[in-house]
Amino acid sequence: MGDILISEKSGMAAASQGLSMSSSSHDNGRENFRERLLDIDYNLGDLEVEQLKFLCQDLVSRKNLEKCSSASDIFEHLLAGKLLSEEDPFLLAELLYIIKQNSLLKYLHYTKEQVENLLPTKRKVSLFRNLLYEMSENIDSDILKSMIFLQKESMPKMQMTSLSFLGHLEKQAQIGEDDVKVLEDLCAKVAPSLGRKIEKYKKEKAFQVVTCPVDKETESLPQGKEEVFSCSDVQQFLGALPVNSLFCNSGISKFRQGFSGVLPSLKKSPVYKMDRKCRGQCVIINNHSFTVTSLSERRGTQKDAECLTHVFKWLGFNVNIYNDVTKENLEEVLIKFQSHPDHADGDCFVFCVLTHGKFGAVYSSDGVLIPIREIMSHFTALQCPGLADKPKLFFIQACQGEEIQLSVSIEADAINPEPTHPPLQNSVPNEADFLLGLATVPGYVSFRHTTEGSWYIQSLYNHLKDLVPRHEDILSILTAVNDDVSRRGGTRKQMPQPAFTLRKILIFPVPQEEL
Repeated sequence: MGDILISEKSGMAAASQGLSMSSSSHDNGRENFRERLLDIDYNLGDLEVEQLKFLCQDLVSRKNLEKCSSASDIFEHLLAGKLLSEEDPFLLAELLYIIKQNSLLKYLHYTKEQVENLLPTKRKVSLFRNLLYEMSENIDSDILKSMIFLQKESMPKMQMTSLSFLGHLEKQAQIGEDDVKVLEDLCAKVAPSLGRKIEKYKKEKAFQVVTCPVDKETESLPQGKEEVFSCSDVQQFLGALPVNSLFCNSGISKFRQGFSGVLPSLKKSPVYKMDRKCRGQCVIINNHSFTVTSLSERRGTQKDAECLTHVFKWLGFNVNIYNDVTKENLEEVLIKFQSHPDHADGDCFVFCVLTHGKFGAVYSSDGVLIPIREIMSHFTALQCPGLADKPKLFFIQACQGEEIQLSVSIEADAINPEPTHPPLQNSVPNEADFLLGLATVPGYVSFRHTTEGSWYIQSLYNHLKDLVPRHEDILSILTAVNDDVSRRGGTRKQMPQPAFTLRKILIFPVPQEEL
């Protein structure tokens, strides 16, 4: 893929030169925007800063928020996380609207009415966070005193405000987005009128619409360039998908000519529980070297293994890496984790395979082809009761089709393809709570850089790192991965493929530490 690397470097150089030439014309705009943010900061007191810190807990890590002593400190984190910009200052407008600082909206060129009209489609602060804030405003000193008395055993010995009291209940996992029973019970005993706010929240949450990231149109490839996938390929592939499988149709222009509406909006569904003692186990099978001559070394796979280790540890998983795994070794690993005692206390399970493969199967280090379905079948509710009703995620970095001629820095994870393939759904167990993320669609190779790792795993790593803090669900994250990977390469294209039987929305809690 040497030609692509050169072209990327050339493109970056050109973009850098363009930025240098145009940056001066934008400096004043950026400076003015920061001046306006400083004006907002000057008009906010200590109370408003605490309110903003509370409302931003789902957007900025608690560790960073604890260090913030002013509104401008919070703004700096929002700017760094690309949640706030001169081009899109709506999040700050929303925050000011929530804390009833509507007179400051003028600095962002918004009015109160405009914010109200945009909230249904641009809301960034969660309904749950809004609920807690609204309730804090209605909990007076007498109500607060009664609530603290009822919760005395779990309360720290310190002066508390209504906001810090609710924040403490959340931190102790007594309340959460899908569990407000403790709050309901407290209100029923000392403030029945506040129960109406909780009822309103539950109704709004039930009807809230969750949509995938906006799918931006991409330009057609330059004339003379070929695409690996044809419309007939895609149509045939879609026909093999399970009803509830996901296929993102962004990034490759010809995909759109044969179908539309592959990703309908999803109604708000229940969310998988993520508040047990541990997040769960993550297994990484990393095959670099093979004992059969027909399978080449997978240079660059160590980079993938390192990135997966970092991101899943960051998400709270106990990560277990196994290198160059034979068929016998794999059987031992599968049996070990099928009966792992920690599943009972875990929220989730992740299994990653980095190896060579062909459609529906992956190679062990001793050259044995093992069906993906066989791997996944060890973790059904019948075989692994500890994971019943819990999400089980499988990510496979391996080719799913025929090898193609590639340039020196890109290799293919494929070997001896078969001319025909079984239906895709045969790879996923016929029961709930599974997700299978394949690096590529059936019949095609996946690409791996010999030093920087594979396109798919690197994109998965980056999007988990960037989108989990924004409370994106796993399917939205994988849609973004599809879009990113599909845009890579020149005439050589790759399209990842998730398929799933998830029954609920899967959202990883935002880690307290930065990655």
